[in-house]
Amino acid sequence: MQKPKIKTFYTCQSCGHKSPKWLGKCPDCNEWNSFVEERYFEEKGRRGSLAAEEKAVPQPITRVSSKEEDRFQSSMSELDRVLGGGIVLGSAILIGGDPGIGKSTLLLQAMGKLAKTGALVLYTTGEESPRQIKMRAERLNISSDNLLIYAEISLERILDSIKKIKPKVIVIDSIQTIYTENLESAPGSVSQIRETAYQLILLAKAMDVPVFLVGHVTKDGSIAGPRVLEHMVDTVLYFEGERGHPFRILRAVKNRYGSVMEIGVFEMKDIGLEEVLNPSALFLAERPENAPGSVVVSSLEGTRPILVEVQSLVCQTVFGMPRRTVVGIEAARVSVLVAVLEKKIGLNMANQDIFLKVAGGLKLEEPAVDLGIIASIASNYLDKPVNPKTVVFGEVGLAGEVRAINQADLRLKEALSLGFERCIIPKDNAKKTGTRGKGQGAGKLEIIGVASVKEAMDVLF
Repeated sequence: MQKPKIKTFYTCQSCGHKSPKWLGKCPDCNEWNSFVEERYFEEKGRRGSLAAEEKAVPQPITRVSSKEEDRFQSSMSELDRVLGGGIVLGSAILIGGDPGIGKSTLLLQAMGKLAKTGALVLYTTGEESPRQIKMRAERLNISSDNLLIYAEISLERILDSIKKIKPKVIVIDSIQTIYTENLESAPGSVSQIRETAYQLILLAKAMDVPVFLVGHVTKDGSIAGPRVLEHMVDTVLYFEGERGHPFRILRAVKNRYGSVMEIGVFEMKDIGLEEVLNPSALFLAERPENAPGSVVVSSLEGTRPILVEVQSLVCQTVFGMPRRTVVGIEAARVSVLVAVLEKKIGLNMANQDIFLKVAGGLKLEEPAVDLGIIASIASNYLDKPVNPKTVVFGEVGLAGEVRAINQADLRLKEALSLGFERCIIPKDNAKKTGTRGKGQGAGKLEIIGVASVKEAMDVLF
């Protein structure tokens, strides 16, 4: 029997760049001392095919079936929302997040509910023992014979078990702990992550079984390992949240089967993660009334409008250069809006420290919250509170104009359902809407359209 050929090369552990010799500095990512020697056993015919049939041949696109992908529900509506409506058969889903944020808890809860429906689930763990998983399952009230726990880090053994068991869903927790015998490098290295993920995805697509891969994150917040890992999978999810804060946000940054704008909101409790079906009410539950600097804005996350509170604190600086501290919003964007306030409204911000945050730990990226940010900063600077029954949203340009935003009707409907009485919105959006009728809240919703920041300030103060 012919022995497999052994290839030796050096791999950058930051970006995956390969070199035939050791280098002090990586030419791709400019990292120093990141190259590690790795040996690879090359076997002919070892790699498989992504094609569903063995004799697949190239064919015209007009003959390719265009039926929608097959999905099934995970029994967690927030997870299904982020995935685009459910789990797609044969899909590869990568979930990343900070240590201790709740990735394993989320997947164990979802797989536990799925197992109760009769689906066979294989939960493979490389970081915990079966007893540790059992202790967490008891705390989460999960018990089902269809949920199989497998503590293993050898890729070859995992693949054999998958072929024998033929589960409906596979979970790998985590991909950094899995190793293949074809490589001599340690688990977690770039080559090991790339090769093990490739083999798992290949088998999942061949068997039409979805696979969830849990990934560690680096200190800068990105998923550890080569960037190609995110390109290989179909969906990349990030589980976010602040330490000591009960709220958790599940966000999609890549999804071949759905939108990347959707988010799922969870609340961490003693019994595990609880889905938040109405995040607006939760984010506004502890909002102080008649407090200067507190403004409610409307942000659209996918198809879901969410009302959140923006808080600001403006005080005279004691340093030579004023500070701008922002949490939950891009700092450069806030600086631009502060410049608009100075130029168009005449507020002197040059000697003021500005602190701004989004309550609840949510990150706002939509331009529709621009007008709310300006209203919050102006409110605290003038020491005049905004009416607590008012919602403010609209995009602000450098000329001080308030531009129209999309899906205004959905935002107005959400504001009405939570009992708000007035909305300050762009004039172009106001022309297409009228005073709203009664919803779950009391009374009607008064809609006021503004064309500029100055008009908005006149209405608010």
